[in-house]
Amino acid sequence: MISIALAGKPNAGKSTFYTAATRAEVDVANYPFTTIDPNRGVSYVRTRCPCLDREERCGNEHCRDGKRYVPIQLIDVAGLVPGAHEGRGLGNQFLDALTEADVIITVVDAAGGTNEEGESVEVGTYDPLSEIDFIEEEMDMWLAGIVERNWESVERQSRTPDFEIDAAITDVLTGFGATEPEVVATLRELKYPSDPREWTDEHREALARAVRARTKPIVVAANKADVAPEENLERLREREKLVIPTTAEGELALRQGAEAGLLEYDPGDPGFEIVGEVSDAQRAGLERIGAVMEHWEGTGVQGALNAAVYDLLDRFTAYPVQNESKWTDGQGNVLPDAFLLPRSSTPRDLAYAVHSDIGDGYLHAVDAREKRRIGEDHELEEGDVVKIVSTAK
Repeated sequence: MISIALAGKPNAGKSTFYTAATRAEVDVANYPFTTIDPNRGVSYVRTRCPCLDREERCGNEHCRDGKRYVPIQLIDVAGLVPGAHEGRGLGNQFLDALTEADVIITVVDAAGGTNEEGESVEVGTYDPLSEIDFIEEEMDMWLAGIVERNWESVERQSRTPDFEIDAAITDVLTGFGATEPEVVATLRELKYPSDPREWTDEHREALARAVRARTKPIVVAANKADVAPEENLERLREREKLVIPTTAEGELALRQGAEAGLLEYDPGDPGFEIVGEVSDAQRAGLERIGAVMEHWEGTGVQGALNAAVYDLLDRFTAYPVQNESKWTDGQGNVLPDAFLLPRSSTPRDLAYAVHSDIGDGYLHAVDAREKRRIGEDHELEEGDVVKIVSTAK
């Protein structure tokens, strides 16, 4: 399962984002370090279900009238403060938790109502752009410290006849989640001495920054968009990053209202409908949320999750079935599973995603839409429904 970590300074709204996205109960309060131990829960990315191309909806528990929700893991960790890479605050705990993430959503207080420590200040008096810079800097310098502390082992290995710098550096970065292909690709982009003993701090820092950028890409959730000055949101969106204006509190209110039967709303919808009795105060609050959604085409919570997986990680959704005519599994369930695969994945890759035995026994695959066999090197695309034929059962 793909893992997304929520990063940010204290009191930026990470825990509210997490609660809205997972509907899990966590501590949410207006003071720094509300979160101590990382919270882990299941959230979902949203895509178009292939059942929309059939006469009837699939009835899957993760499909809402053709809106398919694919599970991912979401991690909410302790807030980050300046100096975290040196152990300040809960920095080490925060940064350690990031190692298991595939992608990071940085939750920024776009309203500028909290300072770098997460302490409340007057709205608009703190520049949210600085949050993006310092969070990346803390991550980069933390990883640079890991490289520095373990560089002696790379130098020792360099004295052996079969030394390969790619493998040696991969050993150092394995705990960070970097694979050898990612390390190799990163080194190709850098200039460095062939002898590790000639590397300087600048070389190691450049390596750390490049590896972090490749293995832990970042999307920015410009949170508190409902109260943020418009110029703050525009300045954030001008940055060379993927920035999604977000109201985590708005999303939480909508999900709570939908669960209570007061609203018609599915996560990721650009609007909602009031279907139950609400008070004047509730209606006024919903109208404020609706105005933000109309301006930004939603609350941004689902948008940030989707952007992290489908845009930054460049994944797509494929659906394995056993019956290519009915699109069912062995128990008759229509479109029972959905897998998020890397771009350029093949039918065999999908087989391995289902189960290693299915992949090992792979024979061929059938495009369930076209009812035709597809080649082993065929690149699957978003929404493909595929029958995998394997010796494994």
